[in-house]
Amino acid sequence: MAMITLTDVHKSFGSNHVIKGVSTSVTKGEVVCVIGPSGSGKSTILRCINGLEHYDSGAIEIEGRRVNRQDRSIATIRTQVSMVFQRFNLFPHRTALENVIEGPIYVKKEPREDAARRGRALLARVGLSDKESAYPAALSGGQQQRVAIARALAMTPKAILFDEPTSSLDPELVGEVLGVMRSLAEEGMTMIVVTHEMAFAKEVADRVLFLDQGVIAEQGPARDVLTNPRNPRTQDFLKRVLHPI
Repeated sequence: MAMITLTDVHKSFGSNHVIKGVSTSVTKGEVVCVIGPSGSGKSTILRCINGLEHYDSGAIEIEGRRVNRQDRSIATIRTQVSMVFQRFNLFPHRTALENVIEGPIYVKKEPREDAARRGRALLARVGLSDKESAYPAALSGGQQQRVAIARALAMTPKAILFDEPTSSLDPELVGEVLGVMRSLAEEGMTMIVVTHEMAFAKEVADRVLFLDQGVIAEQGPARDVLTNPRNPRTQDFLKRVLHPI
């Protein structure tokens, strides 16, 4: 059974029709990478899945439950489907540990002691056990993003959405974040990843979606789409990404 299902989803911002009838599904434990040019609607799809944006028509379901950001159930859905943002979105006035345990304490009503114990374990899991008292300003971009991943994991989600998690990082810091994501995939975490990291997608993704002008122009097993794309637009995009002039 599919964990996440999109059926004929449309989304517009004013007269700009950003998502044009997208349909796909993601099964438990699957890693799906979404690629495509800027402005093709990749991030908007993630935000609609998580209820951060309202979609205009069609349906998005998480394990059969309809995503509707006006409905009370959206709070529960957001605890089940965590999101990691491009620019980290950490609270600057809170330490790494405080950022990680905020959700469990205030959303899931966990006792602070229990949340802190789990938070320390999660920081250790992403290689930051020595940074629990550090504030975001004292951390590198890669460290901040790893704190953000630990924060997402603190909600014990069924799936994690990653919105270009490495695009704000210096090249030498990208590997440490991708390493954490790779280990999550190996452990069976369901993930939808919007990314320009084609090597990562080829290695880790079960499936790749190529989004162009709001529609899925091509999708299939990662190696097929990335090494032998059939759609001319996919071919052109990959040529420009993999062999920039």
